[in-house]
Amino acid sequence: AQAPLGFYDPLGFLDRADQETFDRLRYVELKHGRISQLAFLGQIVTRNGQHLPGDIDYEGHSFASFPNGLAAINGPDSISTSGLLQVLGFIAFLEIRVMTDVTGESEFRGDFRNGFDFGWSKQTEEWKLQKRAVELNQRRAAMM
Repeated sequence: AQAPLGFYDPLGFLDRADQETFDRLRYVELKHGRISQLAFLGQIVTRNGQHLPGDIDYEGHSFASFPNGLAAINGPDSISTSGLLQVLGFIAFLEIRVMTDVTGESEFRGDFRNGFDFGWSKQTEEWKLQKRAVELNQRRAAMM
């Protein structure tokens, strides 16, 4: 159970789940939450009118010339199919080569530090659990 909501499983995924299944579902929840946070931040930034500088292709289309949200990938003014495939290819690269435990030294599923510590190992176990709980709640909020 995770504060402040407590145990929440409306679809009953954990009714007959063992520890391995729970750990896998938690890992997927963390990953989806991280993606949701990035998507939310992307919406805020682009709707504020901030776009990457320069052109997105050799034809001279700037990043700002494309609409925000789903219209950027679907519609008359959307990014070209080849551009969308490049974005999806980059996401696949991140999924396969970056967002994974490359070193095999992770403390928990979803720990992708991969040799970069950032002071994590110097903290107490209580502090680590509290930070992981905060991360999980923030990611759940982004998924909503």
